[in-house]
Amino acid sequence: MKQLLTILLFCLLCLTQARAQTPIEADVVIYGGTSAAVTAAVQVKKMNRSVVIVSPDKHLGGLSAGGLGFTDTGNKSVIGGLAREFYHRIYLHYAQPSAWNWQPQSEYGNKGQGTPAMDGAERTMWIFEPHVAEQVFEDFVKENNIKVYRDEWLDRKKGVSKKGEKITAIRTLSGKTFRGKMFIDATYEGDLMAAAKVSYRVGREANSEFNETWNGVQIGVLHHGHYFKQPVSAYKIPGDAKSGLLPLISPLPPGEKGSADKRVQAYCFRMCLTDLPANRIPFVRPEGYDSTQYELLVRVFKNGWEEAFNKYDPIPNHKTDVNNHGPFSTDYIGMNYDYPEASYEKRKEIIAAHATYQKGLLYFMSTDPRVPDNIREHMNKWGLSRDEFKDNGNWPHQLYIREARRMTGMEVMTEHEVLGKKQVVNPVGMGSYTLDSHNTQRYVQDDGTVQNEGDVEVRVPEPYRISYGAIVPRKGECENLLVPVCVSSTHIAYGSIRMEPVFMILGQSAATAAIQAIDAKKAVQDISYEQLKAQLLKDKQRL
Repeated sequence: MKQLLTILLFCLLCLTQARAQTPIEADVVIYGGTSAAVTAAVQVKKMNRSVVIVSPDKHLGGLSAGGLGFTDTGNKSVIGGLAREFYHRIYLHYAQPSAWNWQPQSEYGNKGQGTPAMDGAERTMWIFEPHVAEQVFEDFVKENNIKVYRDEWLDRKKGVSKKGEKITAIRTLSGKTFRGKMFIDATYEGDLMAAAKVSYRVGREANSEFNETWNGVQIGVLHHGHYFKQPVSAYKIPGDAKSGLLPLISPLPPGEKGSADKRVQAYCFRMCLTDLPANRIPFVRPEGYDSTQYELLVRVFKNGWEEAFNKYDPIPNHKTDVNNHGPFSTDYIGMNYDYPEASYEKRKEIIAAHATYQKGLLYFMSTDPRVPDNIREHMNKWGLSRDEFKDNGNWPHQLYIREARRMTGMEVMTEHEVLGKKQVVNPVGMGSYTLDSHNTQRYVQDDGTVQNEGDVEVRVPEPYRISYGAIVPRKGECENLLVPVCVSSTHIAYGSIRMEPVFMILGQSAATAAIQAIDAKKAVQDISYEQLKAQLLKDKQRL
């Protein structure tokens, strides 16, 4: 009996391994679980081709479903196609009285970022709760019968098979193999792109490389209040360099203005908090909490700073999308430099450190007696939303990877295209948001005070075109890969492009190009732009 059971178990194991080794085939293989991945997959289906999503994430939608509900719209008139369909579906949800389970719609107001939250005339809504966005993405997948393989992580060392300049298959760490005619890297990190040996950059270019103004180190540029307005000593004993630096201040020189470096703008979690007691979970002391990490914030408060709650932007049902604001906030400045190239294990450590820092910040502000009474009392009115991120301790499942790798493609978008100084002749979408980089480092000035560096916010005068050449690799590197998230751009141009509506737009356009490349039996670099443009316009993209 025992021998028979052993044989059966062995046969079952062999069958499981065989299934894992049998390649899964589709016309288009999409790697990533972001909003761009979903819109790309839907477009493939609409063009009557087969597609699979291979997602390292369990939840679809990336930041759009991960806490960023106060959409960075810019000029909403340039958002078309499936991206606009997403926001239309958000509108349809909130048009139902049943959607307003924690507050009346009339109480919510209609505040959006540069646009009304709910636009009745255009039947779009730009502000939403995380779980509502995730459901829209899941509906897209279900309605279009898209197969999604979740929690599947690309084998970044040996998992990309190429024949000449073509990817033939990718393999995940679980042993699954996915074959396709075309591949789309829709991750925030650009892991497939990098594993396919496509050129890319990490960090900031020197201004001199593309004759830019807002790239590179930005010493002395102090925009929008995300800096120390009043002098704050960088040292443990104020004014005493021998006492050592306070935590979260770099001991390294910041570099010369306009020079290149490998630093990456700060990440944070976009928290969904609520002040409604019935749905509120109080902040708790996180494991690894260290109150000394927040000494700089104490000194900022002592200087009279009172903007702690200025980016608690309202989303429906008494909730917020909380973003970084001020000199010391949710951005974990300088603690993400290794992330773009790091191993999966190291990335998990970086993500965990960000969570500990941010949870600790909430606990500190709500409990520490050094925090001014009025701020501490106000903070205690807030908590995590009980009905969001239920399988992750009510904490967002996606860290805001504002920037990681950026492809060096056929064309490089720079501040000149974004600011309207140089025209794009082959657009596949549009952007309109401010040139926006968060702080990149926190350093010691010559007088011993602390300052932040890297925050840039420059108004874009009008919507701009995004080049097809920015989502395809250079000739000779890979002829069947498109990259709609880690697009080919300079650091500062990416600061405008990197918005969720744009990623959805570029995901759809990338899929359209992929299908046309298959039909024409051409490399993605060689397809007819006029044919691509015609299909994009037919699908209501704004060019």
